Amino acid sequence: MRIIAKKILRDFWEAHPDSEQQLKAWYQETSKAEWTTPGKIKIEYPSASFLADNRVVFNIKGNHYRLIVKINYDYQMIWIRFIGTHAEYDKINAKTI
Repeated sequence: MRIIAKKILRDFWEAHPDSEQQLKAWYQETSKAEWTTPGKIKIEYPSASFLADNRVVFNIKGNHYRLIVKINYDYQMIWIRFIGTHAEYDKINAKTI
């Protein structure tokens, strides 16, 4: 998968150093993945949640942080839509961000 906007992740882990290791691991694993369906993601990330418009919510660092991405399975592309604390996540609309 090609991930758009790694800088968003980097900026976040610089502000929240405890998330760095897991975000880097997620980035490396996802970059190597070839997901064609939500089911393929669920195999690797059982706690992932799936929303409308091909959005996926990943729990980072034991659900301390949430990562929302939008996926185009045909083109193997992922856009980072949001990364934040659980409290910040509760304040946004994950379906439209």
